[in-house]
Amino acid sequence: MMHENGRVRRAKRTRAKIAELGVIRLSIHRTNQHVYAQIIDPTGSKVLASASTLEPEVRNILGNGSNIAAAVLIGKRIAEKAKAVGVEQVAFDRSGFRYHGRVKALADAAREGGLQF
Repeated sequence: MMHENGRVRRAKRTRAKIAELGVIRLSIHRTNQHVYAQIIDPTGSKVLASASTLEPEVRNILGNGSNIAAAVLIGKRIAEKAKAVGVEQVAFDRSGFRYHGRVKALADAAREGGLQF
């Protein structure tokens, strides 16, 4: 059996609960360099909208890298894109990351952008 790190193990529990509820989820991922956000349909098979610090428009505004300002921008962008495809209610999947810093900043910005979770 392959060894899993704690973050992945924690993420599985959250995803199982969200799948059970059968709701659209806002899944985020962060690395030292970047922040990513995706709106995923209830079946988990289709990404409805995505935003990340890799996008050219975001890089033009921020330059490279990821910090709280970047997370706030990604939160706002994902909220706009979600509304564009008609999504307002989501479940927040923090992918096992602790809810503080960039993760919290992205969540708060998405809420301000009009997403409910």
